[in-house]
Amino acid sequence: MSASSRQLLVCVAGALMSAASPSGAQSTATSELEEVLVTAQRRGERLQDVPITVTVLDANQVQQARVQQIGDVATRTPGLGFDGFPASQPRIVIRAIGSSDRGAAGDPSSAVFLDEIYLGRPAAVAFDAFDVERIEVLKGPQGTLYGRNVVGGAINVLSRPPDPSAFDAGAEVTVGNYQRADGAAFVNAPLADGKAAVRASGSWRTHDGYVRNTFTGNRVEDQDTSSARLQFLGRPSDTLRLSLTLDGTRDRAAGPAQHTLDLDEGADEAVFWTVDRDREHTAGSTDGYQNRDTWGARVQVDWDVSFATLTYLGSYRDLDYETSYDFDGGNSSTNLIDIGGGNTEQSDFYSNELRISSLPGARVSWVAGLYNFGSETDRLDTLALDIAGDGLTDIYTQRALLDSYAVFGDVSWPLTDRFSLTAGVRYSRDEKEYRVSNTAGTGVVRAQEQFDVSVAKNYDAATYRIGGAFNLAEDHLLYVMVSRGFKSGGFQDTPSSAADAADDFEPEYATQYELGQKSTFADGALIWNNTLFLLDYTDLQTRRVLDNLAIVTDNAGEATIQGYETYLSWRAFAGARLTLSYAYTDATFDVFSPEPGVNYAGNRVSRTPEHKVVVSPSYEWVLSQGASLSFAADYSYESKIFDDNSNVGPEVREPTHFVDARVIYTSAGEKWAVSLWGKNLTDELTRSFQATFLGANFGAYNPPRTYGATFYWNY
Repeated sequence: MSASSRQLLVCVAGALMSAASPSGAQSTATSELEEVLVTAQRRGERLQDVPITVTVLDANQVQQARVQQIGDVATRTPGLGFDGFPASQPRIVIRAIGSSDRGAAGDPSSAVFLDEIYLGRPAAVAFDAFDVERIEVLKGPQGTLYGRNVVGGAINVLSRPPDPSAFDAGAEVTVGNYQRADGAAFVNAPLADGKAAVRASGSWRTHDGYVRNTFTGNRVEDQDTSSARLQFLGRPSDTLRLSLTLDGTRDRAAGPAQHTLDLDEGADEAVFWTVDRDREHTAGSTDGYQNRDTWGARVQVDWDVSFATLTYLGSYRDLDYETSYDFDGGNSSTNLIDIGGGNTEQSDFYSNELRISSLPGARVSWVAGLYNFGSETDRLDTLALDIAGDGLTDIYTQRALLDSYAVFGDVSWPLTDRFSLTAGVRYSRDEKEYRVSNTAGTGVVRAQEQFDVSVAKNYDAATYRIGGAFNLAEDHLLYVMVSRGFKSGGFQDTPSSAADAADDFEPEYATQYELGQKSTFADGALIWNNTLFLLDYTDLQTRRVLDNLAIVTDNAGEATIQGYETYLSWRAFAGARLTLSYAYTDATFDVFSPEPGVNYAGNRVSRTPEHKVVVSPSYEWVLSQGASLSFAADYSYESKIFDDNSNVGPEVREPTHFVDARVIYTSAGEKWAVSLWGKNLTDELTRSFQATFLGANFGAYNPPRTYGATFYWNY
């Protein structure tokens, strides 16, 4: 860490310490931690009663810490990683399990759910975390209840539902550096004498680009995002509930800003490139663009009968996505080769779920159901090389159809007052049809031949979980859980030949063994949870670049992932709170030979830090007139990360230290508030993406220091 970084950390710590002993005022805030409710097991429960590892960000944390996208969630969650090229197609890693395959016939290994709806395409993970109830991160395979392809874990984003009991409204406005201008608002209106309600929320986020393109003169990596959500809740009777939701997001951005980060000195092509590590500037021959439009509809019907609740949950989502970029970040005056390309994708997908579950408060909690997911994806993948004025272009056209079916059941049975048993099983079947063709403009780049191949295959598996929970004493839970997850097989998105196009990759599997403890001390003022886990990961789907630039997905063999996670939340005294979480992850390949003569056994799994720490101190100072002043900071540390499974060469991210902080003044009665905030205050520099081929390592950087002010108003 630099001297300036250490000085800033000392200043932040000093401010928080001084705030802990204010003069002229006293805090009346309670020293007891608030109770957190989650639906990680598809039913409402106290977080401390759930026998799995869950990290939760509640509505206040999301709003005050400016958690808006998946990357913000990852910064605050040990065991969760995030990167993307471009950022509009995020790659999510949970406990070392993630996927780089964005092809039309591939699937993510760690999934995102929006109000229980599976977002089946990486580019569909587009939402603004405004007006949300909470965000839950479930770690490890969720093969029973959340089902489809959740091998590594799941991120559940839960919107704040309509409230029939009262009218409510709120708004916020933000200004900041890089010409940031944000706005968001919501309104909740009860209808029909409290038997129905409608809730509308919307937001826009804009800022100038973080990076200037010195070749074009424009700024890139900017933001222009608009999101809206409309919800309706109806309660025709005490036993019947109906909810409808429409939501949509529109993204427009230039970039990403790429750089030639390192030379591969052993490669003849290294002479083609000029190293450029200036985060503030790029020199790409084009600015690029990242355009995305996505919307969805959701319907849920719940009907309470004498012994259970019958639920239907259905959805439809549509995605239109376009991106174009300069991959090497240079132009004809800096690099002898210009690499460009992009993706165009149109997807629509739907889901239907019919389930029956035990009534709230039942002694035995159970759920059983049927699930169907279908999708249709058309994707275009383009790569262009300009070599001293000679252009080579190839285009892959992909079309994928998917029908997925599942049946599942899960039960938690209290055998005694202290001991309960949990067991669940799910059978899944995926039916995939795929067509891929390669055509060339002036020459073939990645493919050895032109082809047009159609293939089809089915994949199925039974997954499960079984475990037990024992209450050692009141507020002290000990649990053990074994869970198995499955990710469907698929087909190559950029194969080098017709034979490769017809050759699928097989499903991957993960079995997790988890031992956990959850305890509450000091009359609710201290929570301390600990988890030990071991993951047996087989047939990993990994991607590699061939000599001719074709990218293929292989089944890598076996890996063992083991680790320890701890979470502590402490109200030391009225108004003061300290939250600390830490994850140790040892993820290594047991068997992995990507090609003859190459052995990666013993290497670390890519994109996985061995250590990650998040520390969040805060203090709320209640003033004499009933207003309050809050101080909070978030410090996040990640150890070194390998971005390639070879664990050699330049594709390494050095350890990082990120600091965010905020000061919030809230008026008496909490009608309005003002927040002064800063993110990445030490201006930490790290590589958010990198990949090596053609003699150089190309990549992008994280956002720089940002700061601003936000005004909140509540009805």
